[in-house]
Formats: sequence, structure tokens, C-alpha cells
Amino acid sequence: MAQAPARGDGATRRRGSSQSPAAPPPARPTGQLYVVATPIGTLDDLSPRARSVLAQVDLIVAEDTRRVRKLLNHFSVATAARSLHEHNEAHLVPHLLRRLQGGASLALVSDAGTPLLCDPGLRLVRACREAGVPVRCVPGPSAITAALSVAGLPPYPFTFLGFLPAAPAARKQLLDAHAALPHTLVLFLSPHRLAAELAACAAALGGEREAVLLAELSKVHERAEHASLATLAELARAITPRGEYTLVVGPPPPPPPPQVDAETAAEALAEALAAGLLLPEARRAAARRLGISRRELYALLARLPRS
Repeated sequence: MAQAPARGDGATRRRGSSQSPAAPPPARPTGQLYVVATPIGTLDDLSPRARSVLAQVDLIVAEDTRRVRKLLNHFSVATAARSLHEHNEAHLVPHLLRRLQGGASLALVSDAGTPLLCDPGLRLVRACREAGVPVRCVPGPSAITAALSVAGLPPYPFTFLGFLPAAPAARKQLLDAHAALPHTLVLFLSPHRLAAELAACAAALGGEREAVLLAELSKVHERAEHASLATLAELARAITPRGEYTLVVGPPPPPPPPQVDAETAAEALAEALAAGLLLPEARRAAARRLGISRRELYALLARLPRS
């Protein structure tokens, strides 16, 4: 016996006018933007996940496609790459966003290290966030964290200043604004201006500041010079700079302890007592106000003649 057509198949739908409208085709899913960290020196530092993402996306976006092509060729990745830089971001980002919204997946990479840190790409990431396009990170190498990990200086809190401005006045303004900050500073230095930039750092931040100058991080000829900023500035004048330089500057020394005499200590205690505090609380309040310990306060008060 012939089997009747199943409900809903073409034969049944053709019989009557009660057919259901055909379901619309599913919407094409929105693509994703992957922000992928790339090696800062040794190509084998590229993670397996990063390699997989770069091989599977529809397009790779980088500032310098020639540099990223060397990386891709090393791992036999044939994905197309397109250049994104400050001169074409304004008109290229809307085009890339339309591709993502149409279902394509893109990878944003830096010439070396983690994207957006001294590289283009912020406008693209912000556009994706605002449009609801998923942005995924593929973490990996970073010259900033690599330098902090081997410098032997307090790793946090730290402030990253990027590349110093080429103009001396702007360079001085940036350094002056961060001179008193109680943080470790991380900077990228240009090899073409190495001596001048180290001299500017010594002048603005203090020649006695402890610092580490790192070159060719993760490469065969990785180097590190640990000295004061003044000494590093002198060394830079005697060498031929090569490669990429990262400078880590330790926090400024703590301010000297306040100079408090016995009379000042007595006045601070008297004011605290006059405010209605009992003696133990008044001693704590006076010591706190003067920036000294209670033991130091007691020692100062003991110098006063007994009345």
C-alpha cells in the first residue's frame, strides 16, 4: 500500500487554500571580531588558539600587512589581510562593520604584541561594541607585561605612557605630568631618539630614579640594562641603538619624613584635647595630623620641660 504523504509535505500543501505561509529563511548570524595578540619577537610564541583563529576568519586586519604576512607565511596561513591605519580608519571601519554584520568574522592584530596598545583599532572595536557585534579576545604576548615581569621593579600599580612624543615640548609635558605619580612607569622608546628620550626622562622624572632599559624582548639578543635614569641616558649616548626598546621606571622615592619639633607636637595635642577628645584619642589624632607615629609623638613630648 502506498503511504500517504506526511502532513505538511508538498502534496498536502497543494490541495487546499489553508496552507501555512512558508517560514522565512533564518537570518544570517552576525560575525565576530577577534582581537588577537601576536608575537613580539619569537614567532613560536603565537598560541595554538591564535593560529587557529587566524586560519579560520574571513579577513585579518593589521596596520602593516607586510609584517603580519611574514607571521602568516611562517604558519602556512593563507587568510587575506587588509591594512587599517590612522589615515584610512574613518572610511574603512564602516565597511568592515558591514562585513561583520553580514556574517563575516574578522581578526584584528597588531604588528607585534597585543592590539590597541600603541596601534590602530580602537575605532573598530568601539564601532563593534556600539553595533552589538561580538568582540572576542585571543590573549597572548605583550611587551608591557613582559617588561614588567623581568624588570625586577614593583609591577603594580603601573602606568603605561606609550611612545613618547617626538616634539621635545610635548615630551616634557607628558613626563612632567607623571613625575610625581607613585607608580611604576612603562614607556616605549624610539631607537632613533633613544639618547634624547632617556635624557628627557632623567630630567623630568629624576636622574636618580631606578629604571630598566630592555631591548629585543623575547628575541635571541634580548638585553636589559638596570641602572639609574641618569646612567642609562649616558649609556645611550655611547651606543648605536637597534631594535625595539621598552623602559620601565620605578616609582619615585617616598617623601622624607616630616620634621616635627616638641613644641609643634604639644600644640597638636592641645588642639585635639580642646576639641573634646580624651587623651588616648587625642594622642592618636595629633600623631595622625603630624604624619608621625604615636611613639614618635611620645618621644617629642618627653623633651618638653615639666610644668
